[in-house]
Amino acid sequence: MAEAQLYAKVANKHRGRSTSALLEPLLAKGFPAHIAQKALVATGQKTIEDAVKWLHSHCNDPTLDDPIPQEYALYLCPTGRLHSRLQDFWKESKRQCGKNRAHEVFPHITLCDFFTCEDQKVELLYDVLKRVGDSFSQSFPPSISLTLHASPSYLGFFIDDSQANVLKRFAAAFSSEASALADCHVKPSLKQFHLTLAHRFYPHHQKTLEQLAKCINPGEPCQWVAALYSRDMRFVYYQTLRALFQYKPQNIDELMINTGDLIYVNPAQQSDVSEGWVIGTSHRTGCRGFLPENYTERAHEADTWVKHREYVFDTASRSSPKAEREPNIKLNGDAHNLSMSRSVSNVLSLQNGALRRAVLVMRHGERVDQVFGKSWLQQCLTADGKYYRADLNFPSSLPRQKDSMKQFECDPPLSCCGIFQSRLIGEALLDQEVTVSYVYSSPALRCVQTAQHVLQGLKLNPKVRIKVEPGLFEWTKWEASRAIPNFMTVAELLEASYNIDTSYRAHFPLSSLVPSESYEDYVSRSSAVIKQITTACPSKGKGVILIVGHGSSLASLTRALAGLPSRDSGDFAQMVRKIPSLGMSFCEEQKEENKWQMVNPPVKTLTHGANTAFDWRNTILEE
Repeated sequence: MAEAQLYAKVANKHRGRSTSALLEPLLAKGFPAHIAQKALVATGQKTIEDAVKWLHSHCNDPTLDDPIPQEYALYLCPTGRLHSRLQDFWKESKRQCGKNRAHEVFPHITLCDFFTCEDQKVELLYDVLKRVGDSFSQSFPPSISLTLHASPSYLGFFIDDSQANVLKRFAAAFSSEASALADCHVKPSLKQFHLTLAHRFYPHHQKTLEQLAKCINPGEPCQWVAALYSRDMRFVYYQTLRALFQYKPQNIDELMINTGDLIYVNPAQQSDVSEGWVIGTSHRTGCRGFLPENYTERAHEADTWVKHREYVFDTASRSSPKAEREPNIKLNGDAHNLSMSRSVSNVLSLQNGALRRAVLVMRHGERVDQVFGKSWLQQCLTADGKYYRADLNFPSSLPRQKDSMKQFECDPPLSCCGIFQSRLIGEALLDQEVTVSYVYSSPALRCVQTAQHVLQGLKLNPKVRIKVEPGLFEWTKWEASRAIPNFMTVAELLEASYNIDTSYRAHFPLSSLVPSESYEDYVSRSSAVIKQITTACPSKGKGVILIVGHGSSLASLTRALAGLPSRDSGDFAQMVRKIPSLGMSFCEEQKEENKWQMVNPPVKTLTHGANTAFDWRNTILEE
């Protein structure tokens, strides 16, 4: 209903005539005026070539005729060395503390909040920006004083009041003229002018973020630019993904993507989508369809924005040379003297030196029922009940169990690809010189096998033995049998040549696992077991504690370790669906704080496509 109202609102607005010099050549090529104008606006009215390329890309866009305009905002952006220092902070804060809301957009001061403007009147905004910029060029501050401010949820620079007043007059003048000439409702920002460094972060990251922020010298040479940006108002509350690989559709409802494509995804529309897939709209083509989620990564909101015009305030000629001195950065009124040579890397080296331990939580490799379905065992049993390899991705043999092989239906092994995946991850960890000192595994056979083959890739067999911990088993509510599987015993695992630590005494015995446990009980169990594991492993040295578990383990263990609140059970289930085989999360311990924080894993993710079964008779000989 809201979307329908939006369309009606913009469709009923008075439409003026465009005077764009770029429009006539597009009309001469046969493009309708309203579509040509849309293409020009979508490409920032740069060149005819850009607009024509956009039109060709959007030839199958079902919304091409829709009268929805773009949203525009006016930002004041730093350039030069200050911009470089801010980008360094963006990069390192994301690496150390994870992504926060500030990472979605580049460094800026908001002059005018987002407003809409009809496509044919956008050029008037350009004229207003140039005219107002010229009128303020002499009164614009030669330099802008920035004062660092920190709170448990915000970190950023506030602008000196006298200089902020000049910026407010500039924003008000642009808003007034743009509203009158372009017939749009433009509002200057009413908030205290600021440049955000971090926003909506976890409180325990505040100290680290402040340390990184203190490395930024706000007195670095900088030229300020007033820039006009636009975004597609239909996708304001969507997530943005970036394609890592090309994907060619196999079915009519799938989306064609090229490497680097940006995809709009509405989280509210993903509940009925098959596991491992998302439905989204291509920024490049406007087409909508399904695509494999592991072909993408999260992008920033501003990656899809278009820069239209900018006004550069040339204050260099009016700036008086300053004597070299130690810059003072004020933190909530308290001055902190910083050396110019002190950089983000200095803080990083100090912090990295303080790291003691790390925990790498890993999901198991590909399991056979993931490929061949729940009835996989029936495909591999002869009439007399003997196992045989029905496909090369089935394991060559199954370990011996005292009970019936039927137990494997509830406790399936890895596929051959899963074994290869696990060994490959171990080799990658070895290449990165990761030192694994302890290995814990869920009692599920697929997890024990994954741990075994990761250790083989690390060349640590039999130096490091696997500690089987039942407390690491997944949320028992997800067990299809509604019962705890009959896992292989330690004796059976040893007989099958798995490198098991027989001296280990589990924190949670098998008998403590309860079928169909509540989500709260699972979270409590995960929190208890990760704390017991880290307590049991000596804090001396920098060895990694490797934990091989399930998709649910990545969040339930590391979030508890980092002191983050547990997710809602519905959000938790959605998140787990997105975790692929051998997905990893990584926590490092900070010695000076005796706290853990999540950082990037030491190796890249493993991505590959599907390979379906092939019958040459039904394919090659098919008439």
